[in-house]
Amino acid sequence: MIDMIIQKYDRQLLIYLCILAVLGTVMLYSASWYESFATSNGRTDMLYLQNHLKRLLVGVFFLFGFLILDYRMLKDIAPYLVMASILLLIITKIYYLANGHSWYKPSRWLYVGPFSLQTSDLARFSIIVFMAYYADKKREQLQQFQKGLLPALGLLTVIMGLIIIQPDYSTALMIGAIGVLILFIGGAQISQLSLSGAGALLIGIPVLLSREYRRIRIFSFFGIGDDPDAGYQASQSLISLGNGGIFGVGLGNSIEKNHFLPTPHTDFIFAIIGEELGFIIGTVPILTLFLLIFFRGLKIAKECTDPFGVFLAVGIAFNLVLYAFVNAAVVSGIFPVTGLPMPMVSYGGSEMVTNMAMMGILLNISQSRRSVGSKRGWSPALYG
Repeated sequence: MIDMIIQKYDRQLLIYLCILAVLGTVMLYSASWYESFATSNGRTDMLYLQNHLKRLLVGVFFLFGFLILDYRMLKDIAPYLVMASILLLIITKIYYLANGHSWYKPSRWLYVGPFSLQTSDLARFSIIVFMAYYADKKREQLQQFQKGLLPALGLLTVIMGLIIIQPDYSTALMIGAIGVLILFIGGAQISQLSLSGAGALLIGIPVLLSREYRRIRIFSFFGIGDDPDAGYQASQSLISLGNGGIFGVGLGNSIEKNHFLPTPHTDFIFAIIGEELGFIIGTVPILTLFLLIFFRGLKIAKECTDPFGVFLAVGIAFNLVLYAFVNAAVVSGIFPVTGLPMPMVSYGGSEMVTNMAMMGILLNISQSRRSVGSKRGWSPALYG
């Protein structure tokens, strides 16, 4: 039954995703075994692996769920989805404040019994769906600032603002970049987007520098300041990559994961991949897989005849590759430390399930050849 369903879809994309998930699981176990051993008081070295496999299984369930359902159903719920994400972001902040936490304490997870949800991940999913819906619905008006572009940017600003106060500045920036890209693909004028971006920077930079830990982190990246702990994680990451060199020190033989590099199984797992597998066997193949998935996503968008499907495919593909390469840039010292995970590789539940769900949508779009947009003068060639 499953084989009959899968054979309609983009097999190359599914193969790339499976390879990435397998490599991610292997490296997650390798990067987390020491931390698991310490966390479980010596009972097991598979604690994080077990949790990862459970989340991966849930992610696969969502992947097949969205693969089977018609992706166009998302158009009907897009406004409600984005309203729900705004409400959850507000509830998350209120929940932490009501439990006596200060305004500045991280408030990113909403707990429901034994389960937790990082609400910014749902917001990321909802923004991609809503912006694709909005660009499809308003594409004749997107070149008009007040009637077309401004409402979309206003909604994007609200979502970003609610995530910034969690605080999670880097995720807010990523969501903003993805949303703006979809609007641009949908026909928004680059001059209007540029002016809006310049205005956002005038507000965003002071907000970024308003928190001391962010200010110290950025100053440390530029070699300013004398705080020895500010650049510790970034420094250890470079040491890890340097240890690996061209061919790596061997799977499981990382030194930095033994509590030299903090939480090596999360945001800096790419450094452990570089240390154990090296440049040729580890880091380059992983980034190549993300590029292959990205190009398959663009190919799916190009061949889709439904405007909503085109915008949705581009948003999903760009989301995946942007997170992957920003994470790699942070680990290699090109960007300041941001705390963004590597999709399908880093340890994390909400992020895993969200990305797998979006890959299911992308696979669903890959089999669609319906000329839904032809009635409105749509031509895929206009968008590449």
